[in-house]
Amino acid sequence: MNLKVWGSRGSLASPGSSTKRYGGNTSCIEVRPPGCDVVILDAGTGIRELGMRLLDEGCKRMYLLLTHLHVDHLEGLGMFEPIWRPETDLHIWGPASPVASLEERIATYFSPPLFPVHLSEVPAKITYHDASESVWTIDGARFSSSAIIHPGPTVGYRVESMGKTLAYLTDHEPALGSDIASDAPEWISGFMLARGADLLIHDCQYSTEEYGTRRGWGHSTTEQVARFAERAEVDRLLLFHHDPMHTDDMLEAMLDDVVASWGVDPARCGIAGEGDVLDV
Repeated sequence: MNLKVWGSRGSLASPGSSTKRYGGNTSCIEVRPPGCDVVILDAGTGIRELGMRLLDEGCKRMYLLLTHLHVDHLEGLGMFEPIWRPETDLHIWGPASPVASLEERIATYFSPPLFPVHLSEVPAKITYHDASESVWTIDGARFSSSAIIHPGPTVGYRVESMGKTLAYLTDHEPALGSDIASDAPEWISGFMLARGADLLIHDCQYSTEEYGTRRGWGHSTTEQVARFAERAEVDRLLLFHHDPMHTDDMLEAMLDDVVASWGVDPARCGIAGEGDVLDV
């Protein structure tokens, strides 16, 4: 699989001189499993530039996997140029809710006063799918999802293709209510999605000191993500969903903390930055 990071920031887009190295756009990753049309993980502000690239390629069918519907993971969809083309065939997966359908919840954003155009006016063909505790295939690639700990309906994803595995667990707080180091795997949120992954992309929004006043907000610390990666026995870890208040220098200090806590070769751990291209 080939991946490209189009946005790795969390909570709020944060462009500026202190975020140049790793970028300020919010969550969006392009995934290209062999033989499969483009798969997009989340629709943060990073999806705008990706959309222009897909139009240049003449791409008409695409798959969008939403982890949840907080605005930083959805706000780029209105500026995703392919949805304004009637020839586009877009399939969207997202977590189920007992309150409203996925389409109805996305339509909350695509309506005044939050957005000037209603979702019903979008000319692209859009098909909606439930991604709660689901398994499906696209062109031979296997996708699975399950609920993870974060406020509101939220899922993580696992993508398997040609013997390689990607796990994507952004906005995830597995340490809430459990001991990652000692609890049985079935009690650790997201464990089965991440287990043995060749690459785990995981939330790392807080330092240990910051977490004291942010417990229950749905995000992980450097120490927690290190413990999670260790228990799940992943090969590589990519730190994701960077706090909008964290500078590039702060992210690099947090990376050092993760590597030290995990106790692995630094080559196995990195910081997700806009424009990064990775192979799994």
